[in-house]
Amino acid sequence: MALENSVFPSRPDSLSLPVEEKGEREEVEVATEATASTGVYNLSDELGHVVTTETTPSPPTSAKVNRSFQAKLAEREAKANQARKKAQGTEKERGRFGWARARRKRQRYVEKNGRCNVQHGNMRETYRYLTDIFTTLVDLNWRCSLFVFVMAYAVTWLFFGAIWYLIAYCRGDLDHLEDEKWTPCVNNVNGFISAFLFSIETETTIGYGHRVITDQCPVGTMLLLLQAILGSMVNAFMVGCMFVKISQPNKRAETLVFSKTAVISLRDDKLCLMFRVGDLRSSHIVGANMRAKLIKSKQTQEGEFIPLDQTDISVGFETGDDRLFLVSPLVISHEIDAHSPFWDMSQAQLEKEDFEIVVILEGMVEATGMTCQARSSYLAEEVMWGHRFSPMMSLAEGFFDVDYGAFHHTFEVDTPSSSARELSLAAARLDAHLYWSISSRLDEEPTLANQATKQPDSGCGGEPTFIVGEMTDIQEQSGLGELNGSVATDQSESEA
Repeated sequence: MALENSVFPSRPDSLSLPVEEKGEREEVEVATEATASTGVYNLSDELGHVVTTETTPSPPTSAKVNRSFQAKLAEREAKANQARKKAQGTEKERGRFGWARARRKRQRYVEKNGRCNVQHGNMRETYRYLTDIFTTLVDLNWRCSLFVFVMAYAVTWLFFGAIWYLIAYCRGDLDHLEDEKWTPCVNNVNGFISAFLFSIETETTIGYGHRVITDQCPVGTMLLLLQAILGSMVNAFMVGCMFVKISQPNKRAETLVFSKTAVISLRDDKLCLMFRVGDLRSSHIVGANMRAKLIKSKQTQEGEFIPLDQTDISVGFETGDDRLFLVSPLVISHEIDAHSPFWDMSQAQLEKEDFEIVVILEGMVEATGMTCQARSSYLAEEVMWGHRFSPMMSLAEGFFDVDYGAFHHTFEVDTPSSSARELSLAAARLDAHLYWSISSRLDEEPTLANQATKQPDSGCGGEPTFIVGEMTDIQEQSGLGELNGSVATDQSESEA
């Protein structure tokens, strides 16, 4: 400031910030005249402070640098608002000592493709897998299954080949290969390779005819019977395992698709949780049945912590809506009522919840008759409040056309942000208000009834006569009957 006052005792008029808005051309001309006359004045990017520099006259600056005060102020406010929104968007939860703590993403219990994200460890009773060896082999992956398949045959061929070679060696057949008078156990077995080939021919029943067992070897006959029986068992076991593994309906579940997100919106004036399911194949699922589970940890009143507690979500079991005719995509609905686990959940609470919804579709494959199960899951952030699924079926010439391009599409609808409990209480208050308004009208009826009793009888001739005194019992009963009739009439009119 001292330097400014000493060099420039007063700010030139050409550098004063304009109060009124001007066009870009006028601002450029003002800046050009200022720099051309003195050569030492420049406008800063902040608020137009004077900067004293000993520089040569510079060419005119662009219009972006020379801005009015209002434009600079608006830009500064925009930057501040943007920073504020960014800070609110990236606001993290605070820990115990005020440190920023990012919200941990929930680990899925069931993946979107249906795979259960659970691994079993520290299992000491592994012998139980061997008691059910068939299921163990079927559950193996394809690499292990092919390895077991190849090794089962190779081991049996090598084992019996070694026995055939041992028999030939013990009988001395290998020492009398050139002796035509010697009768070996197996003709043309002159080593381990030939014994191994004979084992393969025997177990696979190929029988080329070059290597043949003779009747002079009873041990070889017994071994031949044993290998034929064991070979048939190995064939049946391994071929059965491969057939079951190939025909497993797990791949059939790949064509049963679930929507990527679930939605919550009003349906028949009731909050409902909905998701969509469809079948991509022309062959249908027979007896399709839908189930849903809520996976959420909870703590009991006694203080017991139950991790990943499972709660049933009704999708129409009482009414039979859970049994599907899955020819076209269907929207599965769960009505949020007093028995629903989402009864107290509002839109604001949904953003803070940490749960997982597991949906299970079961049915029998029409082509093979085997039971198939497809699974998927939805986390709390995958449940969209106030959305509804887009329609995807249209009527074409002679058939219904299903557009699977809109299978995952949703659109926003007007949905209250309060919970189902709050909506039910609001509806109950409205009904109570109507009830008390009707009762207030009923209080006015006795006065009207008393006035009606003072009216003269239309059947009597002459002048009207007035009866002074109290009403008799008959008159009271008739008056009450008329009052009750009027009350019922008013109540029926209010209900209508």
